[in-house]
Amino acid sequence: MQPSDSALRLHHLSRRFGPVVALSDVSLDIRPGRVHALLGENGAGKSTTVKLLSGLMPPTTGHIEVFGEQVNLASPLKAQALGIQTAFQEMTMLPDLSVLDNMLLPRAAIHASGMIRRAQLRRLILAHMAELEFEVDLDEPVRNLSLTVQQKIEITRAIFRKPRILLLDEPTSTLSSVDVQWLGGIIARLKAQGLTIIFISHRMKEVREFCDDLSILRNGTLISSGIVSDYTDDEVVELIAGRSVHNVFPPRESHDKGPCVLELQGLSAGSIQNASLQLHQGEILGIAALQGMGQLDLFEACFGLRLPESGQMLIDGKATLQLGPMDAIRHAGIGFVPEDRKTEGLLLNQSGLKNASLPILRQLARGGAIRQSAEVAGAARVFERINLDQRALWMDAGSFSGGNQQKIVLARWLLARSRILLLFDPTRGIDVGTKHEIYKLMLDYTRLGGAVLFYSTEIAEVINLSHRIHVIYRSHITRTFEASDITEHAVVSTMLGQPHTETELTHV
Repeated sequence: MQPSDSALRLHHLSRRFGPVVALSDVSLDIRPGRVHALLGENGAGKSTTVKLLSGLMPPTTGHIEVFGEQVNLASPLKAQALGIQTAFQEMTMLPDLSVLDNMLLPRAAIHASGMIRRAQLRRLILAHMAELEFEVDLDEPVRNLSLTVQQKIEITRAIFRKPRILLLDEPTSTLSSVDVQWLGGIIARLKAQGLTIIFISHRMKEVREFCDDLSILRNGTLISSGIVSDYTDDEVVELIAGRSVHNVFPPRESHDKGPCVLELQGLSAGSIQNASLQLHQGEILGIAALQGMGQLDLFEACFGLRLPESGQMLIDGKATLQLGPMDAIRHAGIGFVPEDRKTEGLLLNQSGLKNASLPILRQLARGGAIRQSAEVAGAARVFERINLDQRALWMDAGSFSGGNQQKIVLARWLLARSRILLLFDPTRGIDVGTKHEIYKLMLDYTRLGGAVLFYSTEIAEVINLSHRIHVIYRSHITRTFEASDITEHAVVSTMLGQPHTETELTHV
């Protein structure tokens, strides 16, 4: 391939952080006007590659060519000047600024008088969003918006800057199925316009739908590159993981209901209305819903983050009022894995040990001091159980990949011996190998008597892991599926608010 045939070319690119090799001698060609998937487990080198191409860090060795010219991506502004734009998985927006101000960052058109042309730019942004079929209040502070809307703003902003090369870093990790279709339509239009797109995802279905080519990284090394259609799903999984992962979803075992450990009776809180459910010992109770139907408020109410306006919650058959998360943790034995592990689940500048032991510090204290030997011993046992590197005891949580960060969050509740786990989209942005480990952990946890309330934006997870499923539509639980009734068509149809057939109604 001649240089003029490449939109982007990496030449023997390496990146080291002291003794740690994040990327090792990677050479890669990205063809113009194509959608190229970059695949790999968490920690494989994908994020490092994106940061190198975005100008956030320089390579240790090797160089980069953009449309046949060797370039020095010394800063994000330099990369953007060359036509490279990135929509990051970890949001880069300033939460206290409005959508409009974030869309204008890092620089906006300046009038000769020195004033920003806000009115003109507002019109341009509104037209741009209308073209992308995306509506959002430009004056709303970003922090008030859901992760899904924030991710769509991140994507919209990158496209607004008219890139020649667009990097989409896990763009669908917070998107609902409807929003994924929205993004797929945008990708198709941009490709037709000749834009080159690098698409990072852990979801093979999206890779097949959106992408022409793929490259697979493992442990910082390029393992394979080629046309997407030349690979089977099993081949991709084996190349990513370096091993065969048979049966992505472990077989769902028959389930005899244990006693009810968590019950909601007509509970209303925020956007969830009149919710009634029972969660039993040894059960995974799935929640299926489109984005924004009230499922987040349901989980937050169960954990004491949102006070109910009416109805009640019962623990072991006894009515309880949780005035906050500490009540849920100490008195009800509830643990919560939130939607955004980085901002809601972890202290990124603290070690995995400190993060994991947070709920049990009172138990570890003697005479006003923490018994460190007991803290380390307990965390080490749990880390070993969930296959988390023992280095996590001492290293900051922020230094680990997304999959290992999520394991730290899970370790916290296992260490606290929580008997009820609220898992809200726990595999978001996690590679296929770690997903499989989390699936097994969920089943092992319930087999030992734990109970799980489980929501995922990946409906296949809810369908294949849950013993029962509640569907939420327009803030109400509209239908319950027992294991024998669960089919993807029936669940998705109910999520979309489609009426049940007579045959289906007999199962309600």
